[in-house]
Amino acid sequence: MKRFQIIKVFLALCFISVQGLAKAQTPSAQEIVENADKLQRGISNRSEMTMKIIRPKWERSISMKTWSKGTAYSMTYITAPAKDKGQVFMKRDNEMWNWVPTISRMIKLPPSMMSQGWMGSDYSNDDILKESSIVVDYTHKIIGNENINGIACYKIELIPKDDATVVWGKVIKWISQENYWQIKTEYFDEDNELVRTEIASEIKTFGDRKLPSKVEIIPANKVGQKTVIEIISSEFNISIEDAFFSQQNMKRIH
Repeated sequence: MKRFQIIKVFLALCFISVQGLAKAQTPSAQEIVENADKLQRGISNRSEMTMKIIRPKWERSISMKTWSKGTAYSMTYITAPAKDKGQVFMKRDNEMWNWVPTISRMIKLPPSMMSQGWMGSDYSNDDILKESSIVVDYTHKIIGNENINGIACYKIELIPKDDATVVWGKVIKWISQENYWQIKTEYFDEDNELVRTEIASEIKTFGDRKLPSKVEIIPANKVGQKTVIEIISSEFNISIEDAFFSQQNMKRIH
């Protein structure tokens, strides 16, 4: 009898140890989101990509070069089509600027334009300005585990903090358990209505990491409408000075 009790205690201790180990090995929701954001962003980044805007009766493609550093700086230079070539967009902290060479004008985008689609796409100016806020402006909670296109993912709910100035009432992300890829994201308004869905696919190697190279942005309740972004090339953790992100450089970059 005494031997049986010892075995029971031993098995119980083993179970507790396994549970503790599993808990220790599973990162928190905050850590998962931070890791995913760091993977996608890097310390700095230089990329070439295309964006296809798809509508029921027409399509439009835009090619661009982008540079970013940390969460404060980013710059985008439009390389095609010809009528848009040379336009430059720059983000510095909480401001967005647009250089339009055809009229030699530097435009600061006002708050009233933040909700508009960037270059007519399904990706808004506000998304670009606050793209880093998923880490700092939300609380994070793992609400499940799901497979998306055969990839095991953490399902994470992001709820905006009380003092956060964000447009979303809720965000749900599916982040891969093995590599921290942001495979799927759903954005909801303050009434908990789905506004749009983003789906990432086509994993490719870019320098020292693998990432989805294609992202589809699909607005809810708009049949036949979406925006598809494809990364052609990308370099991470490159040397780039803060001074690169200046209005003067916007006018001469190419």
